[in-house]
Amino acid sequence: MNRFVPLAFALLAVSTPARSEEIFVTNERDNTVSVIDGESLAVLRTFPVGRRPRGVTFAKDGKTLYVCASDSDAVQVIDPDTGQVRHDLPSGEDPEQFALAPDGRTLFIANEENATTTVVDAQTRKVLAQIDVGIEPEGMAVSPDGRLAVTTSETTNMVHWIDTKTLQAVDATPVGQRPRFAAFSADGTKLWASSEIGGTVSVIDVASRTVIETIDFAVKGIAADRIQPVGIQFAKDGRHAFVALGPSDRVAVVDTATYRVESYILVGRRVWQLALNAAGTRLFTTNGVSGDVTVIDAESFKPIRTVKVGRFPWGAAARPMADAKAPDGRAAGATP
Repeated sequence: MNRFVPLAFALLAVSTPARSEEIFVTNERDNTVSVIDGESLAVLRTFPVGRRPRGVTFAKDGKTLYVCASDSDAVQVIDPDTGQVRHDLPSGEDPEQFALAPDGRTLFIANEENATTTVVDAQTRKVLAQIDVGIEPEGMAVSPDGRLAVTTSETTNMVHWIDTKTLQAVDATPVGQRPRFAAFSADGTKLWASSEIGGTVSVIDVASRTVIETIDFAVKGIAADRIQPVGIQFAKDGRHAFVALGPSDRVAVVDTATYRVESYILVGRRVWQLALNAAGTRLFTTNGVSGDVTVIDAESFKPIRTVKVGRFPWGAAARPMADAKAPDGRAAGATP
């Protein structure tokens, strides 16, 4: 046995270049996904998917990509390296957004056309439940501890609470008109829900399931009906929330302690969803009408680049990286 073989493998591992971070963007009019290099900010590749791709997320290890192909009535399971569709998951009608539970296998999917949330085991490819919620469900989130899921219903104007153990709807919280997105705070104590037509974000206390704050927005020179909150992304340190304001072409920066809007960032036309890189230093916005992505310095709140992608970019997700570092030096996703 050659005692130098282990050393040779170690040297090979050290010399192998680390994979650059990638941001995956769904283009709903082109039926494609564009992949942006997180460092150079160039589009690396674009690959075809199902019809009208919208929601997009990754498995924790970054080796599996999930895409809501809304008009194909499927959640597609994709190899992110090759862009090849491995298989489709049953999703119910018109899947728009979804959330992967902390267990890494349970998908909660909002079905806009049939007023249900479909729950799928991504490993066995079986439907576990179809849960009746409000009319036109869209937003979907799962709490950090995995005990609760929520769906926002656009027409019913409610957040619907689902017990993930029993897979039953257990409560509903009224919010502003046409809620589109929901996001739990990192500690799971608050839920933020955006209301597109209401022009507000509701901050909900998870324990009582009541609205404790309603955040309003006002952009100088922009008509109120063009300020339409959609996507929400919390900063890595939790001190700020970024809110995409639709056709106002702005992203609001909100202090999460005071709920005060600190600034508005000008981006492309009709900003819809947001994704943060693993280090929390760059924010990526999908701008549907202008067909591009604005890259923002998440610490200075300044735009640094516009990246052209496909027609009507909708969703975005950063690919998890094992070697990515959080601001405190820990591996991204590591437990404190």
